[in-house]
Amino acid sequence: MSLRIALLGTLASKGPASGYELAKTFDDVINQVWQAKHSQIYPELAKMVESGAVTVEETGGGRGRKVYTITEAGRTEIDAWVAHPEPHRAVRNETALRAFLLPLLPPDRAAATMRGLAERHAALLDDLLKDRAAIEARGASAEPPFGGYALDLGIRTFTVLRDWARETAEDLERRAAENGG
Repeated sequence: MSLRIALLGTLASKGPASGYELAKTFDDVINQVWQAKHSQIYPELAKMVESGAVTVEETGGGRGRKVYTITEAGRTEIDAWVAHPEPHRAVRNETALRAFLLPLLPPDRAAATMRGLAERHAALLDDLLKDRAAIEARGASAEPPFGGYALDLGIRTFTVLRDWARETAEDLERRAAENGG
Protein backbone atom coordinates (compact mmCIF):
# COMPACT_ATOMS: atom_id res chain seq x y z
CA MET A 1 0.00 0.00 0.00
CA SER A 2 2.84 2.45 0.72
CA LEU A 3 4.04 2.57 -2.90
CA ARG A 4 0.53 3.51 -3.95
CA ILE A 5 0.32 6.22 -1.28
CA ALA A 6 3.79 7.55 -2.17
CA LEU A 7 2.77 7.82 -5.84
CA LEU A 8 -0.53 9.48 -4.97
CA GLY A 9 1.24 11.90 -2.62
CA THR A 10 3.77 12.80 -5.29
CA LEU A 11 1.01 13.50 -7.79
CA ALA A 12 -0.90 15.54 -5.20
CA SER A 13 2.19 17.60 -4.40
CA LYS A 14 3.88 17.95 -7.76
CA GLY A 15 0.87 17.84 -10.07
CA PRO A 16 0.35 15.70 -13.18
CA ALA A 17 3.38 13.64 -14.16
CA SER A 18 4.46 10.85 -16.46
CA GLY A 19 5.59 7.50 -15.13
CA TYR A 20 9.16 8.47 -15.98
CA GLU A 21 8.84 11.73 -14.02
CA LEU A 22 7.40 9.87 -11.04
CA ALA A 23 10.25 7.34 -11.15
CA LYS A 24 12.75 10.22 -11.30
CA THR A 25 11.12 11.83 -8.25
CA PHE A 26 11.46 8.52 -6.42
CA ASP A 27 15.14 8.34 -7.39
CA ASP A 28 15.86 11.95 -6.42
CA VAL A 29 13.62 12.61 -3.42
CA ILE A 30 11.54 9.77 -2.02
CA ASN A 31 14.25 7.09 -2.08
CA GLN A 32 15.32 8.16 1.42
CA VAL A 33 12.06 6.77 2.79
CA TRP A 34 10.71 4.42 0.13
CA GLN A 35 12.50 2.72 -2.73
CA ALA A 36 10.71 1.69 -5.88
CA LYS A 37 11.95 0.47 -9.23
CA HIS A 38 10.47 1.50 -12.55
CA SER A 39 9.22 -2.07 -12.89
CA GLN A 40 7.15 -1.58 -9.72
CA ILE A 41 5.89 1.93 -10.46
CA TYR A 42 4.25 1.30 -13.84
CA PRO A 43 2.09 -1.67 -12.75
CA GLU A 44 1.00 0.30 -9.67
CA LEU A 45 0.02 3.26 -11.85
CA ALA A 46 -2.10 0.92 -13.98
CA LYS A 47 -3.87 -0.36 -10.83
CA MET A 48 -4.44 3.22 -9.68
CA VAL A 49 -6.04 4.11 -13.02
CA GLU A 50 -8.24 1.01 -12.82
CA SER A 51 -9.39 1.92 -9.29
CA GLY A 52 -10.09 5.57 -10.18
CA ALA A 53 -7.40 7.04 -7.91
CA VAL A 54 -5.74 8.67 -10.93
CA THR A 55 -6.62 9.48 -14.50
CA VAL A 56 -4.28 9.02 -17.43
CA GLU A 57 -3.95 11.08 -20.57
CA GLU A 58 -2.02 9.90 -23.60
CA THR A 59 0.08 12.80 -24.84
CA GLY A 60 1.35 11.05 -27.91
CA GLY A 61 4.95 11.05 -28.95
CA GLY A 62 6.99 8.13 -30.21
CA ARG A 63 6.87 6.35 -26.88
CA GLY A 64 3.19 6.84 -26.12
CA ARG A 65 3.83 9.14 -23.13
CA LYS A 66 1.14 8.97 -20.47
CA VAL A 67 0.51 11.71 -17.91
CA TYR A 68 -1.15 10.75 -14.64
CA THR A 69 -3.32 13.08 -12.55
CA ILE A 70 -4.66 12.39 -9.07
CA THR A 71 -8.44 12.35 -8.68
CA GLU A 72 -10.58 13.29 -5.70
CA ALA A 73 -10.79 9.57 -4.88
CA GLY A 74 -6.98 9.46 -4.80
CA ARG A 75 -6.85 12.46 -2.48
CA THR A 76 -9.37 10.75 -0.21
CA GLU A 77 -7.07 7.67 -0.08
CA ILE A 78 -4.15 9.85 1.00
CA ASP A 79 -6.23 11.50 3.69
CA ALA A 80 -7.47 8.17 5.04
CA TRP A 81 -3.98 6.62 5.01
CA VAL A 82 -2.19 9.55 6.68
CA ALA A 83 -4.88 10.40 9.23
CA HIS A 84 -5.72 6.83 10.25
CA PRO A 85 -2.50 4.85 10.65
CA GLU A 86 -2.67 1.09 10.78
CA PRO A 87 -1.76 -0.70 13.98
CA HIS A 88 1.95 -1.31 14.51
CA ARG A 89 3.36 -3.99 12.27
CA ALA A 90 6.66 -5.79 12.65
CA VAL A 91 9.56 -3.94 11.07
CA ARG A 92 12.66 -5.49 9.57
CA ASN A 93 15.66 -3.49 10.72
CA GLU A 94 19.10 -4.71 9.69
CA THR A 95 20.86 -2.30 12.03
CA ALA A 96 18.92 -3.67 15.00
CA LEU A 97 19.66 -7.25 13.94
CA ARG A 98 23.34 -6.36 13.63
CA ALA A 99 23.19 -4.96 17.20
CA PHE A 100 21.75 -8.26 18.45
CA LEU A 101 24.50 -10.27 16.77
CA LEU A 102 27.41 -7.91 17.47
CA PRO A 103 28.59 -9.78 20.61
CA LEU A 104 29.29 -12.82 18.42
CA LEU A 105 32.23 -11.02 16.80
CA PRO A 106 35.64 -10.58 18.38
CA PRO A 107 35.67 -7.15 20.09
CA ASP A 108 38.11 -5.55 17.63
CA ARG A 109 36.02 -6.64 14.63
CA ALA A 110 32.81 -5.59 16.37
CA ALA A 111 34.26 -2.14 17.10
CA ALA A 112 35.48 -1.80 13.49
CA THR A 113 32.05 -2.83 12.24
CA MET A 114 30.44 -0.14 14.37
CA ARG A 115 32.96 2.49 13.23
CA GLY A 116 32.07 1.64 9.63
CA LEU A 117 28.38 1.84 10.43
CA ALA A 118 28.91 5.23 12.08
CA GLU A 119 30.69 6.46 8.93
CA ARG A 120 27.85 5.25 6.69
CA HIS A 121 25.24 6.96 8.87
CA ALA A 122 27.36 10.14 8.95
CA ALA A 123 27.55 10.14 5.14
CA LEU A 124 23.78 9.68 4.83
CA LEU A 125 23.27 12.45 7.38
CA ASP A 126 25.56 14.75 5.39
CA ASP A 127 23.50 14.11 2.25
CA LEU A 128 20.28 15.00 4.07
CA LEU A 129 21.82 18.13 5.57
CA LYS A 130 22.83 19.21 2.04
CA ASP A 131 19.26 18.61 0.89
CA ARG A 132 17.94 20.75 3.74
CA ALA A 133 20.45 23.52 2.96
CA ALA A 134 19.34 23.49 -0.69
CA ILE A 135 15.70 23.81 0.36
CA GLU A 136 16.54 26.65 2.75
CA ALA A 137 18.55 28.42 0.03
CA ARG A 138 15.42 28.53 -2.13
CA GLY A 139 13.76 30.64 0.55
CA ALA A 140 11.15 30.20 3.23
CA SER A 141 7.59 29.43 2.29
CA ALA A 142 4.34 29.45 4.24
CA GLU A 143 3.91 25.79 3.25
CA PRO A 144 6.39 23.10 4.26
CA PRO A 145 8.21 21.67 1.23
CA PHE A 146 7.09 18.29 -0.10
CA GLY A 147 8.96 15.75 2.00
CA GLY A 148 10.13 18.40 4.48
CA TYR A 149 8.91 16.56 7.56
CA ALA A 150 10.36 13.29 6.27
CA LEU A 151 13.66 15.10 5.69
CA ASP A 152 13.63 16.30 9.30
CA LEU A 153 12.85 12.76 10.50
CA GLY A 154 15.73 11.39 8.40
CA ILE A 155 18.16 13.97 9.81
CA ARG A 156 17.16 13.14 13.36
CA THR A 157 17.24 9.38 12.71
CA PHE A 158 20.69 9.35 11.09
CA THR A 159 22.04 11.64 13.82
CA VAL A 160 20.90 9.15 16.48
CA LEU A 161 22.18 6.15 14.50
CA ARG A 162 25.56 7.77 13.87
CA ASP A 163 25.96 8.70 17.54
CA TRP A 164 24.78 5.26 18.72
CA ALA A 165 27.26 3.49 16.42
CA ARG A 166 30.13 5.71 17.58
CA GLU A 167 29.28 5.20 21.25
CA THR A 168 28.90 1.44 20.76
CA ALA A 169 32.32 1.28 19.06
CA GLU A 170 33.85 3.23 21.96
CA ASP A 171 32.22 0.87 24.47
CA LEU A 172 33.49 -2.19 22.60
CA GLU A 173 37.00 -0.73 22.46
CA ARG A 174 36.90 0.11 26.18
CA ARG A 175 35.71 -3.40 27.07
CA ALA A 176 38.39 -4.96 24.86
CA ALA A 177 41.09 -2.87 26.55
CA GLU A 178 39.80 -3.79 30.01
CA ASN A 179 39.88 -7.49 29.11
CA GLY A 180 43.39 -7.27 27.66
CA GLY A 181 42.16 -7.76 24.12
